[in-house]
Amino acid sequence: MRVIAGTARGKNLQALPGEDVTRPTINRVKEAMFSSVQFLVPGARVLDLFAGSGQLGIEALSRGARSCIFLDRSPQALAIVTANCKTAGVDRQSDIRHGEAMAFLANIRGPFDLVLLDPPFHQDLIQQVLPALQDKLAPGGVILAETEREAVLPERVGSLVRTKQYYYGKIMVSRYEREEQA
Repeated sequence: MRVIAGTARGKNLQALPGEDVTRPTINRVKEAMFSSVQFLVPGARVLDLFAGSGQLGIEALSRGARSCIFLDRSPQALAIVTANCKTAGVDRQSDIRHGEAMAFLANIRGPFDLVLLDPPFHQDLIQQVLPALQDKLAPGGVILAETEREAVLPERVGSLVRTKQYYYGKIMVSRYEREEQA
């Protein structure tokens, strides 16, 4: 697993062994995700909500994001995130936090320009966090949610609207944007 583009391009990142705590995003999915938001990333405030290895947030920072909050409930995953941020040279823009997603979202203000969601599969965590994210997303902001292909995600959650879905083998990436009030 490595950083694809930007200042940390080619840096190798660590992941915890097995897929019970982290499941690294394959490079072609990561490349497609970031191609879809390439103009949003420079200067963005990013939230990597189920950080795992931190590779998605690190990719955003490498491509010019201003800052990234990495959140995970696993101390072992956060140790990997910390090491990976140092390896990639993005530790100064990184805010690494331990906790549960819903409790964190209840106490953070935002706004975030880009929210990256790659939770454990088959637990319906995206459906749980989307309502809490609608007020945390900046105008023009984007949520990218990576799930198993067969996940059923809502087309709309409050002010959030699913604008696209992409399929890559067993993976689905859903893009949500905040609908602007007329």
